[in-house]
Amino acid sequence: MRVATEKRVQTAFRFRPSLIARIKREAGKVNLSVNSYVEKVLEKETELDWPVLPPDFKISDELKAMQCCIAMPSKEEIEADPRLKHILGL
Repeated sequence: MRVATEKRVQTAFRFRPSLIARIKREAGKVNLSVNSYVEKVLEKETELDWPVLPPDFKISDELKAMQCCIAMPSKEEIEADPRLKHILGL
């Protein structure tokens, strides 16, 4: 999942004109810019297949008790590990 505040990097791709036309048409159908549409499609196609827990997931008391023994990772560690960011919902 993409984070809204994540910095964007400008890049360039070369596509066939017929593909560009299809991309523009599909982006228009869902009222998105070409950039937003391509980003959305690529996000979906490359999405990490880590499990997502439902918001009402109940954590057992045993696991909660283990919290005292595990140190919270630093911001740098979280930023460097997309799995941690995913697990922590960041």
